[in-house]
Amino acid sequence: MTVVSVDRDAQALTMTFVAEFDAPVERVWQLWENPRRLERWWGPPTWPATFEEYEFEVGARAHYYMTGPDGEKMHGWWRITAIDSPTRLEFHDGFADHNGEPVTPIDATYVVVTLETVAGKTRMTTLTTFTSAAQLDRMLEMGMEEGMREAMGQADAILAEVPD
Repeated sequence: MTVVSVDRDAQALTMTFVAEFDAPVERVWQLWENPRRLERWWGPPTWPATFEEYEFEVGARAHYYMTGPDGEKMHGWWRITAIDSPTRLEFHDGFADHNGEPVTPIDATYVVVTLETVAGKTRMTTLTTFTSAAQLDRMLEMGMEEGMREAMGQADAILAEVPD
């Protein structure tokens, strides 16, 4: 299993996923940098992601949607705030309307992704900070923990493919 730990901290309003991969840091970084790879794992298998807009640079935005088993589309947005290739990415993440415009920008989460080599593997730590305990509870009720576990579980197959 790719995800080795999940830590929910209600006081700090955070959830941290730690995953490990049998691939170098630069290759795992491509899972974030390349939108075609990103959309193959960002959503869980039953809610695959499609990135309609994706500029990988500080200040840029992304617009994506995940399509459910019944065809329902849930839209989201990112605003990238920091990139330190190939080891760190930071962005705001929130719900969007069908045009990719934030529904409630004040209710966005803040995500920090770090990649490091540990014992010959790449450890990816994804720290999500919530705006309130109510938001953290709401995201847990929506299945965020299970969805992220399933989503990250798809990365190994992508990393096993022959590099471009």
